[in-house]
Amino acid sequence: MLRNLLILTLCLAPITAMAQKTGIHASDARITYIGRVHRDSSSVSFDYTGTYMRVRFYGKHLSVKLSDTGTNYYNLYLDRPISAEPDCIITTTGDTTITLFSAKRAKEHTITLYKRTEGEQGRTTIHEWLVVGELLQAAPLQSRYIEFIGDSYTCGYGAENSGPTDHFSPQTETSAKTYAAILARYFNADYTLVAHSGMGIARNYNSKFAGYYMPDRYCTTYDIPPSPAYNPQFSILNPQLTIILLGGNDFSMGQQPAYADFQANYQRLLLQIKANYGDQHPIICCVKKDVPALTDYVQRVVNQCGLTDIYFCPFFPAVFGNDSRYLGADHHPNYLAHRQAAHVLIPYVATITGWPLNDSSTVR
Repeated sequence: MLRNLLILTLCLAPITAMAQKTGIHASDARITYIGRVHRDSSSVSFDYTGTYMRVRFYGKHLSVKLSDTGTNYYNLYLDRPISAEPDCIITTTGDTTITLFSAKRAKEHTITLYKRTEGEQGRTTIHEWLVVGELLQAAPLQSRYIEFIGDSYTCGYGAENSGPTDHFSPQTETSAKTYAAILARYFNADYTLVAHSGMGIARNYNSKFAGYYMPDRYCTTYDIPPSPAYNPQFSILNPQLTIILLGGNDFSMGQQPAYADFQANYQRLLLQIKANYGDQHPIICCVKKDVPALTDYVQRVVNQCGLTDIYFCPFFPAVFGNDSRYLGADHHPNYLAHRQAAHVLIPYVATITGWPLNDSSTVR
């Protein structure tokens, strides 16, 4: 599929380049954006990892005019849902126009673009979609929708690396291969990732960015400041469930925050989520099991928060830290580890939401 798509894009582009292209504002309502985005009269901007969009058209050609403050990597899917392996990978940098599809014959197609890198790699602004043919209404949000809040694990840091001695590179970071994406695919759910590597509840990795933690970042439209405040009232996103996986960075480098600080900030995050979606909105508070003190902290927060529909789930078995088969860059979980972890979380989600388990489904 990848080879065939590249042949279509590269070899047939001159044919369609001669045809009349129709320019369509990025903010056109026929395009479905999933994730935290900022719209103006014509453009759409975003930087959180896992932001994706569906564009449906009938025609011979689709390209996108955009600008990027850095260099980001996108998975492209042609006429199929998001999966771990894309049809090809698109790189965005600077001001550019990228051909996404080109062919001799007009047909109906859906292109899905998925941002695999996180906000530190840059902010993307889509200005215009260019179609040879007709833009159609893309599929809306699926009936099931999940919000994930996390750190480098949720970003897919090192998910495509071959072992723990490798180091981070944007090319091998992909949130499409994380426990979050895998779990959402299992339940045929759309999802939002509010995630940033190194972020903690009350202490970030190696004490970086003191005074700015995930409860602060959660309130933003963009991952990287400056950012307008995120207001769910102006968004189509209304998840039925929020899953939090945080705390590992709080205990990094042999240090830890005071429990009172951790509790206060975690409580603040829980209250923000409830304010967005209602008192009955369920939240699963996950924790890596390799730090006993962290497990104790999160479990105590859940027991003491006084809120309804808050659940605790120990996550990512500690054995991953000692088995190179499950490790990507800098001892982060690789795709295999994320698949194993998703199996742990799926029954929790099914029990809490009532979404049925599918015994014949493969978790990928």
